[in-house]
Amino acid sequence: MTDMHILAAMQEMLYYTVIAVCIVTIPTLIVGLTVSIIQAATQINEMTMTFIPKIIVMFTVLFMLSPWLLNQLVLIMQKFLTNLPLYIR
Repeated sequence: MTDMHILAAMQEMLYYTVIAVCIVTIPTLIVGLTVSIIQAATQINEMTMTFIPKIIVMFTVLFMLSPWLLNQLVLIMQKFLTNLPLYIR
């Protein structure tokens, strides 16, 4: 086993972590920015007005994309467990 195997495995894990985080945070940020612009235009400063839509969007995105995320997690774990003897050497 070389250092390149470990670096490739870490790079792949980091890639999927960033993808999973971005899938949830980007729509939440877009909704938060939209609500903030609406609040600035109407001069309504209510904290729950920004918090509740972001929570709803976050859980909706997680609910809709959790099968895909779980499938990716299973594929990554299968790949790492099949290559485990290579990593141990």
